[in-house]
Amino acid sequence: MDEHKQKKILCVGLVCLDIINVVDKYPEEDTDTRCLSQRWQRGGNASNSCTVLSLLGASTAFMGSLSAGPVADFILEDFQKFHIDVSLVSEHAQCVLPASVVISNISTGSRTILHMNRNLPDVTEEDFSKVDLHQFKWIHWEGRNAEEQVKMIQQVAMYNSTLPPQQRITVSVEIEKTREPLCQLFPHGDVVFVSKDVARHFGFLTAEAALKGLYSRVKKGAVLICAWAEKGADALGPDGLIVHSDAFPPETLVDTLGAGDTFNAAVIYTLSNGGSLENALTFGCRVAGRKCGFHGYDSISEKFTDN
Repeated sequence: MDEHKQKKILCVGLVCLDIINVVDKYPEEDTDTRCLSQRWQRGGNASNSCTVLSLLGASTAFMGSLSAGPVADFILEDFQKFHIDVSLVSEHAQCVLPASVVISNISTGSRTILHMNRNLPDVTEEDFSKVDLHQFKWIHWEGRNAEEQVKMIQQVAMYNSTLPPQQRITVSVEIEKTREPLCQLFPHGDVVFVSKDVARHFGFLTAEAALKGLYSRVKKGAVLICAWAEKGADALGPDGLIVHSDAFPPETLVDTLGAGDTFNAAVIYTLSNGGSLENALTFGCRVAGRKCGFHGYDSISEKFTDN
């Protein structure tokens, strides 16, 4: 295998604590409900994508911020369990670690998230300037502090400009939230993931309409991808052809938490190994569908690591 293929995939973004409460029906307001189960899980989009990439067999690193204390210890231990490199994590001793309370309804598979992020700063351009880019073949940004992230991506563009095409780092960005500043990330990814929520925010009612309507925002030669839950996912590349994959729902819908992060990771995994856009989209939908059939991520690898 060539040296470039063996390099790592870096995900930049959030890690938080997910406190997951599994219920058999969504609680009514001002009632006392007993959970079927409750667990702590390492969460955050970029963090979840690292987990799935690692389970699929990729060499993976995470870059984000952590506070100090027992919750951070739990999170670092969990990263270690999945063999994810955390040498680029910035620690902020006086801050509170972000946490999400998740209500996971097993009768519908829905997940309702209450998120708290009080004072933990996101990683900055200055943090990123200390990174040795030579160790990575792909860097994925979960859209957060977009202005700083654009500057980080520009550092990668400078690095890439000194290298032959086959040795360059591929850049992907995820625009999941409808916050206006995140839109400045559109022209900076080689691969751009745009969420159903953002597509709807722009007035598009299908993934295909969103891709056609938003493709003018991405840079020349980029790929734009939009997943649409049970309708599957679509992608549009520089050839102007829409690629579609149906969804692959599990027999029983159990837990959709992290399904989007799983889809992104499986697409990145396939493309980073030289797979076609069509194969990447189908694999993304397959792995995300499988993930919806159980709690957490551990069982993903049982079926797909031979891909």
